[in-house]
Amino acid sequence: MDVPLFPLRTVLFPGGPLPLRIFESRYIDLISQCMKNESPFGVVLIREGTETGLATTYDVGTLANITDWYQGSDGLLGVTAVGGQRFRLLSGRQQASGLNIGEIEVIPPEPPMALPDEYASLRKILEGVLDDLGRLYESLERRSDDAVWVTYRLLEVLPIELEQKQQFLESSDTMARLKLIDELLNTVRGSAKGY
Repeated sequence: MDVPLFPLRTVLFPGGPLPLRIFESRYIDLISQCMKNESPFGVVLIREGTETGLATTYDVGTLANITDWYQGSDGLLGVTAVGGQRFRLLSGRQQASGLNIGEIEVIPPEPPMALPDEYASLRKILEGVLDDLGRLYESLERRSDDAVWVTYRLLEVLPIELEQKQQFLESSDTMARLKLIDELLNTVRGSAKGY
């Protein structure tokens, strides 16, 4: 399967929101094509390079489906997309316009998993954070009993390095993600008590 790629300095998780401001013609074309065909584009984290120039990317990314668009007061195209399935990039090529096209294989989604009781505090933390984040998360379907969904939402908002977020995106082990997120939050709580 071939999809247009959008290399970014962000990690998109399945089910997560992605606000974009589009100003490069290659990406205006990408958005137009995806909206016309109701097809997704691929979001991949930049390993080296920039969003507006040459870049190498990681091999695992997330398909993004456009849910809304608008013209900003500055005249730029604004788009909101939502993460779909994860994928593995098999090969890539660049069109004359500069748009990157990737041949991908879709990674099977993790089945929903009941949030274990020992991690119930993560649900409470997440619900409080999402309520504070406002518009971007208002329209998202909340599945706070699903451990897969909870881990993805927490990873979006936690202030950790992009490379760490990428490692979590590449993992298909929900329990390992839960354990690491819980340890990370306990470390933060411990640091806060030390001051």
